[in-house]
Amino acid sequence: MGTGSDLECPACGEDDDLSGRGAPDGTITISCGRCSTSWERDPTPRCDRCEGDALEPALLAVVERSRGSQLSIVGTRTVHLCKACDAEVLAVYRTSRSPLMPDQLPDREQSLRPSPQPAGRPLSGR
Repeated sequence: MGTGSDLECPACGEDDDLSGRGAPDGTITISCGRCSTSWERDPTPRCDRCEGDALEPALLAVVERSRGSQLSIVGTRTVHLCKACDAEVLAVYRTSRSPLMPDQLPDREQSLRPSPQPAGRPLSGR
């Protein structure tokens, strides 16, 4: 336990000793090795604000401070933006086709990778 996972057994709270098996319909049957409970999980991303599933993938830049005040994009990761809640951000992304910048940038003393955001989380200032 204590892995920081967002997936845990609904019966005993275990978040480490879990296994999953995919089904043809796209759901995943999760089994807990601790208490033998099984449940189904739908891996479809959903907006955390409107609970909608009309999401569009977008690339979010992973930035680090490279020299002095210079920032470098060292990678990207996929985030899912809600077509209803994030319409303005999606419009800019579709036009530019450049990775979105994270809300937080590294300060001079540390490199900061963007923290995971749930599906549909707004990117402020965009």
